[in-house]
Amino acid sequence: MIRHGFDGGEELLKPSHLAQPVEGFPKTVLVTFQRKVVEALQRRFPVETVSTVNACVIVPIYRFTYQGQTLGLFQTTIGGPATTGILEEVWVKGAEKVLLFGTCGGLDADLPADHMVIPTAAYRDEGTSFHYLPPSDYVEIPTAERLAAIFDELAVPYVKSKTWTTDAIYRETPGKAAERRAEGCGTVEMECASVMAAGQFRGKPVYQFLYTADSLAGSQWDRGLLGVHPESSYERYLAIALETAIHL
Repeated sequence: MIRHGFDGGEELLKPSHLAQPVEGFPKTVLVTFQRKVVEALQRRFPVETVSTVNACVIVPIYRFTYQGQTLGLFQTTIGGPATTGILEEVWVKGAEKVLLFGTCGGLDADLPADHMVIPTAAYRDEGTSFHYLPPSDYVEIPTAERLAAIFDELAVPYVKSKTWTTDAIYRETPGKAAERRAEGCGTVEMECASVMAAGQFRGKPVYQFLYTADSLAGSQWDRGLLGVHPESSYERYLAIALETAIHL
């Protein structure tokens, strides 16, 4: 299959061709998928735009200080290719550690909406990861144990689970969901395998936690909280991300 043609050689177009190091760029950068998280950040802190990435739309990278540490945050878009491409440039600019957090669909019927999940491995039902790592069914996530230890220290309830990363949000069939569930995938999302593979290839630690929104655990889709999270939830996700970031 074409996705099995991994080539570990040097790329023709490098991220450094389009991005350059930025003085004072935050070493730890948070990545959200929701504008309301950015708005929560802007309500809490004075923020400045330290740089931008041009990913067809201009993505501002915000810099701010929390408990004496300089951190960064930006809002990405959904999908492994876009998020990974942005991260490639963010790493060139100066980021060393990245923490992503965003919604996922639940595959486990016992997993309630709005529950934190730390992915331990990501099923590679996408294309991006195969450009960064040799073929395999799953990308293992070595940063999961460190993230779990931080959540334990912060007393944040969570579960650890494999996740299913797919490129096709509208082609999550009952048969595919059942296959992934049987292998221990409790969630489904669109970025984890891609960003974890890229981070491992570049030698940049990537951490990720998910929070459940909709559910694909039954015979029909259940919207759950998808798109209708209360405002307080975004404040809570940001607070967890901030506390996690200063422990990394």
